[in-house]
Amino acid sequence: MNNNGCRTGGGGGGGGKPNLATPLLLLCLFSSLALNSYFCSSHLHLSRRRPLPAASGWARSAAAEAEAVAAIDCSGHGRAFLDSERAGGVPVCECNGCYSGSDCSQLLLDCPADLDSGDPLFLEVYWQEHAASSAVVFSGWHRMSYITNGQSNSFISDELDKNIRLLHQVVGNAIVDDKLIILGAGSSQLINALVYALSSSSSNANSSSPALVVASIPYYPFYKAQTTLFQTRHYAWEGDASNLVNSSADNIIEFVTSPNNPDGQMKHSVVRGAAVIYDHAYYWPHFAAIQAPADGDVMLFTNSKVSGHAGSRFGWALIKDEQVYLRAIEYMQLNTMGTSHDTQLRILKLIKVMIAEQGGEKDIFEFGYNTLKARWSRLSNLISSSNRFSLQQLSPQYCNYFKKIRDPSPAYAWLKCEREEDEDCNKVLENAGIISRGGALFEAGSHYTRISLIKNQDYFELFMKRMEALVSNSSSSAASA
Repeated sequence: MNNNGCRTGGGGGGGGKPNLATPLLLLCLFSSLALNSYFCSSHLHLSRRRPLPAASGWARSAAAEAEAVAAIDCSGHGRAFLDSERAGGVPVCECNGCYSGSDCSQLLLDCPADLDSGDPLFLEVYWQEHAASSAVVFSGWHRMSYITNGQSNSFISDELDKNIRLLHQVVGNAIVDDKLIILGAGSSQLINALVYALSSSSSNANSSSPALVVASIPYYPFYKAQTTLFQTRHYAWEGDASNLVNSSADNIIEFVTSPNNPDGQMKHSVVRGAAVIYDHAYYWPHFAAIQAPADGDVMLFTNSKVSGHAGSRFGWALIKDEQVYLRAIEYMQLNTMGTSHDTQLRILKLIKVMIAEQGGEKDIFEFGYNTLKARWSRLSNLISSSNRFSLQQLSPQYCNYFKKIRDPSPAYAWLKCEREEDEDCNKVLENAGIISRGGALFEAGSHYTRISLIKNQDYFELFMKRMEALVSNSSSSAASA
């Protein structure tokens, strides 16, 4: 007998009786082959589906390492990171500006208050309070492919696509149902991708002249810098949008930043018939009142200003026209082959936290709004006591997200030096120990300068101390004169 219990030996019959040995043998052989095939295929299938390592093994050690580094004491004026420089095998503290020492406890009194960049570190405290819900641990084999969803031009997971849309719907700042989503390394990478896509669309491609790229003064300097750097025969930087208000050109691309960077004003297109890129980086409840969902054909957003994770380099655009979307995808394929899947996973986690906490005591938009409102109130009250400086005029507005009238809470103070002798306002502040971003970069003139209100509290407090001294000295000088 074989292992299946079938007799395999021959058994002759005689006396004219039917010989049943042959069919029985065939039946047993067939049964044996079928069962062996089943067991072999099952073994092969199971070998291909090896059980994954227990989560308590590799995940626990990774989490323990992250928590140990996060617990390093840097006196509240710095942070240690997993990839920080190490001393004795332990990551060292990376201090905030104007602090030093092994634990960042030493204040450097002659250090300038650097309020130049838009580094959104004011939200760091929020994420420290949400350490458990926002943490991400993933395997070494997480999404090793270029693509997701098995599609050659798909660089975004279905889950992330769904949650980006849900975030916009929860906040009420954009219409998403009829839009396609494209990702970039921050909105910075998407700026030129969208210019390329619009200048190469069917309406512009047949034109003998390049598309003219414009923006209203004061405008974000990256529009000019990137368009000039990547300029081709299809598009070129033209400058101030107001110069083309009455233009008959049919191939104009206009950047509209709303709320505007640097002055926080809500802006609209001024060039009739232009293909518009709406940059809504700051159209979130912590920076501006959400009065209605934006519904532009091309809209640009960045996670840097939503959650504050500028270092993750993640942004997205909502695009209505499929051909424009496909041209932008083509650009991304040639440029970087998409956005890091590791970054996408982290952003997905952050977005889920923001959605889950919406409307509650731990709402990130409530936290961000209260922080910036307090800073703007302190600064505007100080400046109102001076005749040497002035700020942009912003009024309280009703916000659909908070369902109430909210006070201004801009990302930046757009400061003007009112005295004629203060020709370079940026220099005036620099002499007082404050680093800002001069108005000339925004094509607005040197009497203006931009001050970032979204850096961490250390930077803001040092800035206010220096600004109070500057205003006081200006008032004393005016009185003595």
